[in-house]
Amino acid sequence: MMTYKIMTRARLQRRLTAWRRQRKRIVFTNGCFDLIHPGHVRYLRAAKRCGDVLVVGLNSDTSVRHLKGPQRPLVPQDDRCEVVAALEMVDGVTLFEEDTPRELIAAVQPDVLVKGGDWSPERIVGADIVRARGGMVRSLPFAKGYSTTTLARRIRGKSKVQSQKSKAKLARQ
Repeated sequence: MMTYKIMTRARLQRRLTAWRRQRKRIVFTNGCFDLIHPGHVRYLRAAKRCGDVLVVGLNSDTSVRHLKGPQRPLVPQDDRCEVVAALEMVDGVTLFEEDTPRELIAAVQPDVLVKGGDWSPERIVGADIVRARGGMVRSLPFAKGYSTTTLARRIRGKSKVQSQKSKAKLARQ
């Protein structure tokens, strides 16, 4: 288990100091990462290529519910942290409770701030913080055909069909 990659903000601050002493270029991204799919993996690999260290800010369960609705997250925050931390390209994971990662970005002070292509550079939260210290903001290409929301709908739809088939089978018996 990669629990050493899952950090409180205080522990992350200590790691950031060590990485900076080693002259590592810090990349930051954030998201819900509810159901990990190939789009997430491709995105995180591309984010890591923007620097030496990739830190992922993960929306807490409360934050996800507020942003995505009462049906989400599908996977609890501790499990999402474990899955994201297990990815080889991720060097650190930390939770944030707020609706946006602005406070976390201010604390991390990354050299590179990355979001998916569904975010234009002008709309990326914290871009001003990163640019003010000479950092770079990148919007990476969006992996078409992958979406947690679409996956969740498909799963719910299939489970309804399965449930209806099961009821029909029982009725015939």
